[in-house]
Amino acid sequence: MQISLTTHDDWGLSWIAAEPAHMQRGSHALAHRGGVWLVDAVDGEGLAERIAALGKVRGVIQLMDRHPRDCAALADRYGVPHHLLPRTAVPGTPFTAIVLANRPWWREVALWWPERRALIVAEAVGTAPYYLAAGQRIGLHPLMRLTPPAKLRRHEPEHLLPGHGPAVSGTGVAADLRRAITHSVRDIPGVLGAMVRGRRAA
Repeated sequence: MQISLTTHDDWGLSWIAAEPAHMQRGSHALAHRGGVWLVDAVDGEGLAERIAALGKVRGVIQLMDRHPRDCAALADRYGVPHHLLPRTAVPGTPFTAIVLANRPWWREVALWWPERRALIVAEAVGTAPYYLAAGQRIGLHPLMRLTPPAKLRRHEPEHLLPGHGPAVSGTGVAADLRRAITHSVRDIPGVLGAMVRGRRAA
């Protein structure tokens, strides 16, 4: 069962898997012209019906090498391609691929959907508590803070759909994202402090 589920008008659905709760693993179903693409998806009870209401599943997209989740199983179930780390546009989709990291220990691609001004990021950017300093709603992964994904500054998203934490929307998303990137190093003490406080509270 999911601990949260968010709809994005008629173009998408985001959910957070119940386990492990502290990871807040975010998954997304994105709808375009009758087709649906599942992104970094974790399967769960009742999801099939919600996804079917958006359209027919056309493909499953995995944005990070170590985010297999249920991507392969879902692609097999629906009989659709499993797009692993697409470096160019996935055929039939409106998404542009953004390579964020290409290292042996970290390979990650983000998606930009210009029409919806939606940015989908697997790991580098997130909204889960362990990404955030005090007062923030968008932050960087602790291991990405010394080498922040500066190329994301080129985009002005109104929707951020992360792989960890709930999706966020609104006119302030772009500014919050730029701040997180610009102050990634300066915010390290605040993030570490928040992580320590979170562990004590648990």
